[in-house]
Amino acid sequence: MALDPDVVEVAGALRVGVGLLRRRLRQLQADDGLTLPETSALAWLDRVGPSTASGLARLEQISPQSMGATLAGLEARGLVERRPDPGDGRQSVLTLTGAGLDELRSRRDALTRQLAKALSTSFSPTELRQLAAATPLLERLAQTI
Repeated sequence: MALDPDVVEVAGALRVGVGLLRRRLRQLQADDGLTLPETSALAWLDRVGPSTASGLARLEQISPQSMGATLAGLEARGLVERRPDPGDGRQSVLTLTGAGLDELRSRRDALTRQLAKALSTSFSPTELRQLAAATPLLERLAQTI
């Protein structure tokens, strides 16, 4: 099936623009003491709820050993807690602590403020309306990939 050249052009522009935005947001996060894998693990626990280390490793597509090291650091800081899995005593279930949820919310709020500052200083009201109209489309695109 041949793709419409205009669609391919839009796809390329989206890939570049979204990739650049993602990298810039990651750079903003890099200065607060949590690593990207730690932040991602907290976000997954917030999204999917309590999970095993192996379940989180599958979601992140990394080795269970890597996820174990990430979770150990979060647990040492009191951001996640480990409890026996009621269905399988050989495993543990990890959950966000109140401090972990607060940290995650704080990071998200800081990024939202950074985005809002950039939007308010560099974009016209018309451009803001265009971006607002595009956000549901971007979410739908993400869900269809």
